[in-house]
Amino acid sequence: MIIGVPGEIKPQENRVGLVPAGVKALVRAGHTVLLQQGAGAGSGLPDDEYIRVGAEIVPTAEEVFGRADMIWKVKEPLPAEYGLLREGQILYTYLHLAPDPDQARALLEAGVVGIAYETVTLDDGALPLLTPMSEVAGRLSVQAGALCLTRHQGGRGVLLGGVPGVEPGRVMVLGGGTVGQNAVQMAVGLGADVTVIDLDLDRLRWFDESYRGRVKTLHSNPYNVERLLGESDLVIGAVLVAGAVAPKLITRDMLSLMKPGAALVDVAVDQGGCAETTHATTHAEPTYIVDGIVHYAVANMPGAVARTSTFALNNATIPYGLRIADMGWEAALRADPVLARGLNVAHGQVTCKAVADALGHPHSPW
Repeated sequence: MIIGVPGEIKPQENRVGLVPAGVKALVRAGHTVLLQQGAGAGSGLPDDEYIRVGAEIVPTAEEVFGRADMIWKVKEPLPAEYGLLREGQILYTYLHLAPDPDQARALLEAGVVGIAYETVTLDDGALPLLTPMSEVAGRLSVQAGALCLTRHQGGRGVLLGGVPGVEPGRVMVLGGGTVGQNAVQMAVGLGADVTVIDLDLDRLRWFDESYRGRVKTLHSNPYNVERLLGESDLVIGAVLVAGAVAPKLITRDMLSLMKPGAALVDVAVDQGGCAETTHATTHAEPTYIVDGIVHYAVANMPGAVARTSTFALNNATIPYGLRIADMGWEAALRADPVLARGLNVAHGQVTCKAVADALGHPHSPW
């Protein structure tokens, strides 16, 4: 199979779909890998490293898309790439289709086979290809929130860890999954006063036992969310429903409950965000202010630490990608129900129920 790795064109996206180790594994298995010239530069991976392991360097994205049977990316295709896709071509990347009807329409019209990292799902509900980037985003969310709280960013001027004689900042983590767990870890490490809110009592017990009371826990309900919003300096939105639009747990009216200059970091922005006032931003202009609350909603947060993120992502994606390349997508999905759950669209049909429901499209089970 011919695998194509184009350069990412999302603003300030410096990750790359494949590292040299992945290219070497594919080449050894008899596949051809086309890499767009300079695609790995943002992750500190020069073309020479790819050439040494057998990649063919091509000058343009048009050639990558035009020759490849399978496109191996990091982020969803953008409008400039829609016209490069073709019927039956495998697209292996993050898609986040639920809040993006324009992209969904383009993929359906092109007839591609879209396998989305974020919906590859283990039998226990774990998301092996989303987890590495959730870990990165969760840790980054606290760094971003700490910056948002500085006065020059429009924030309250609060130091999350406080100092002797001055109380620390209060952090509310909305959701105790992978993002929330990593956000809590970083916030506790900085010395903040941390509360995590989740629906799952067993998950809250885990936080209580792991942190020996250092982290407060609250059951998620509207009363608790509203009360804690009024007490928090930093709110981190870490909720996820795999493949679906994130639930809107914070309405615009609720911003009036928050302290002026408080910060909201919505890590769920890829799935539409968990706040009504969330809209996607970029690393070039990561924040905006609504009703006195500093919002941070960068849709590709891990791109800020591209080298770490690229290697973490490849550790998870390479085994599944190799299986697709070796067996073809249909045989690979039949052999592995975990990978089959990643299929979102195929030949003009929406195959993922959560995506179909979110977009109002018919669901066509594969």
